Amino acid sequence: MQASQLHRGSHMSKRLCYQPLQGVDAYCFSQFQTLGRQLYSTGGNQRGEFNVQDIGDRYCTLESSSGSHCYTAHNSTSTITFSPNGSPVSQQDSRSNPSDQNNSPDNTYGSPVSGSSITDDISDFTHKLRELESVMLGPDSDVIDSFDSIYQEGTDNPEMGSWGQVMDAITKGNLKKILIVCAKAVSDNDALMAQWLMDELRKMVSVRGEPIQRLGAYMLEGLVARLASSGSCIYKALRCKEPASAELLSYMHVLYEVCPYFKFGYMSANGAIAEAMKDEDRVHIIDFQISQGTQWITLIQAFAGRPGGPPHIRITGIDDPASAYARGGGLDIVGKRLSRLAKSCNVPFEFHSAALSGCNVQLKNLGIRRGEALAVNFAFMLHHMPDESVSTENHRDRLLRMVKGLSPRVVTLVEQESNTNTAAFFPRFIETLDYYNAMFESIDVTLPRQHKERINIEQHCLAREVVNILACEGAERVERHELLGKWRLRFAMAGFTPYPLSSLVNATIKTLLDSYCKRYRLEEREGALYLGWMNRDLVASCAWK
Repeated sequence: MQASQLHRGSHMSKRLCYQPLQGVDAYCFSQFQTLGRQLYSTGGNQRGEFNVQDIGDRYCTLESSSGSHCYTAHNSTSTITFSPNGSPVSQQDSRSNPSDQNNSPDNTYGSPVSGSSITDDISDFTHKLRELESVMLGPDSDVIDSFDSIYQEGTDNPEMGSWGQVMDAITKGNLKKILIVCAKAVSDNDALMAQWLMDELRKMVSVRGEPIQRLGAYMLEGLVARLASSGSCIYKALRCKEPASAELLSYMHVLYEVCPYFKFGYMSANGAIAEAMKDEDRVHIIDFQISQGTQWITLIQAFAGRPGGPPHIRITGIDDPASAYARGGGLDIVGKRLSRLAKSCNVPFEFHSAALSGCNVQLKNLGIRRGEALAVNFAFMLHHMPDESVSTENHRDRLLRMVKGLSPRVVTLVEQESNTNTAAFFPRFIETLDYYNAMFESIDVTLPRQHKERINIEQHCLAREVVNILACEGAERVERHELLGKWRLRFAMAGFTPYPLSSLVNATIKTLLDSYCKRYRLEEREGALYLGWMNRDLVASCAWK
């Protein structure tokens, strides 16, 4: 899976990456290997107390907003570079004086020349690590000094039999297993075990490595953020600079091109809408997350060539106002772009904008008119709506009931096929690891591991989703995916019946996949289409009426 994008997924956010600004506030991935130490080792005062505001001013990580569920941009001069081993480190804007960077009070991550995340003095580093341990464990932190002996004694205890397996996994470099054991320690509130495993994981992950190493870097950051936020609200206080909107759109465009997930979703939804509206003279499409509006380019072009002439098309585009950041402006930009396209194709066209989040959409915002055949599009959007497990208002089901009351000809649903909504932390971690590992593997076959754009799209389009899933709870966690089986129940409860996709749509999508790696697969099950990577379903698409 954060604000709108060129190709809506171009967060799956539309969202795997398509909402870089929607869901959680600004997130910075510039200190994956050192944030846990930094948060504690430099944030305490002489009495060992923790000053949240000081940390918020000096470091950056994920900042959540339970109000608008949107990313916001913050003023900062820090940027992201990479050390020789591929670990992200933060340094000053290139406009800074290089000779002053080491002494700058804002350069909290060390020299950009050396790439050190804390200090080039190993003794100073060790001292800071001790400070971290003192803050985390209190005045009795000397327990760390005897950690090795405790571990050795534990291996002889039948109840600690897993220690041998953990050490064996570390010796063999089994990153996936160590990630799982670390997540279990976090889940069990075993801070000592978690911190030790995090130290080991920092040696194993890299944003330039194999898919599991790259994903591991972001999952480790999620674990660190979750552990750090406990009882201190550090997580909310930290700030980070968003990439420029032009850069963000570039990242999204690359992801849209190298992976078929978004094209699959938009093509299948457009096919269902085109078929349902083949005999209509006036068509109204409500897109609950229009982002850049790219999905509708091919549909307008298809309607232009319809036998008997195109219908009059009106699109109502809904998008959170914060998405204007990634778009480079308000929804009027989308309207003008689509209007120019429709004019060039001789298609009668109107655009209506509704700049508000899905949680705030009411019937009055939709501009319903008599005599128009209605189509409603939910592409990579509904999983951002809080449901009954988060809010008594249950916006997820409220929107479905409201839409059903409009008697639409067709409603399209495209969502990630993942189960992270109501799952407890540890099973949610396992699901996230499996799902995004498949995503990272699919990217790996297209973009070289040293490709700069690959690093950017994974950081800005996928990593923030991972961190939100792992580090946030309640209203702050906006990445809440459900399997299609659960979506079927929600649609059925709202009064919808399935609208099977036509064989022509299926054949067209199969042709699309011919230009991608053969390990992508397309399956049709119970009237829905599933796009997967090898044996893992990743995106599901279906239609309702």
